This record gives sequence, C-alpha cells and structure tokens, in this order.
Amino acid sequence: MSDQRFIIEMGMGNDLYGRDYTKAAARAIEDALRHSSIPLFEATGLSHDAMRVQVTVGVQDPDAVDCAALAEKLPRGRAEVRAVTGGLNVTNPDNGNVIVIASAAVEAFLPFQG
Repeated sequence: MSDQRFIIEMGMGNDLYGRDYTKAAARAIEDALRHSSIPLFEATGLSHDAMRVQVTVGVQDPDAVDCAALAEKLPRGRAEVRAVTGGLNVTNPDNGNVIVIASAAVEAFLPFQG
C-alpha cells in the first residue's frame, strides 16, 4: 500500500509591500507549521526521514515562487513544494501598491503502518 496522509494543516501569509510571492508563500507555510505538534515520532521511534511532506502554495503568480528554496526551509521529512494558481492580489487604489496573499496546505505522509 502507498503512503498514508496523517496530517494536513493550512496557513495564510502575505507580503505587504514587496510583491514577493516566495516571501508570502513562506509565511503561509510557517503559519501552517505553527498549528502543528506531532508527538508521533517520539512516541513510536519512527525517523523523521520516513515522513514525506507535500506542500501546495496558492498565489496569483505561481512562476514567481522559488519552490526549491521553500522546500529547503522545511524542518522535517522529505519535502516537496509546488506552487499553483490561487491566493489573492489586492491593489490599494490610492497608491497602486499590491498586497500578495498566499495560502498553503502542508500535508505529511508516512508509509502504511498496518
């Protein structure tokens, strides 16, 4: 049997002034990770290397996201990050400044344990 998902967390992040999609995505991932505590590894003795981490970030310009840099920052597991169209750009009508809003889903998988 293939890997089983055992956790999914969602997060939101933004970049207020730089129109930096990678920064907004990183903040969304960090927000999702802050919602998690996984005592599973200490309780079972499993290695963190057994965990596959799949991150999907949604932004208005997916090509502007440095997915490799984001994957390197993930603290545990074998990580893969992909960017898709999503999130939101909000333009201030007074000055044209664009706020980039990213959303992220962080999923963790382990090999079937049954």
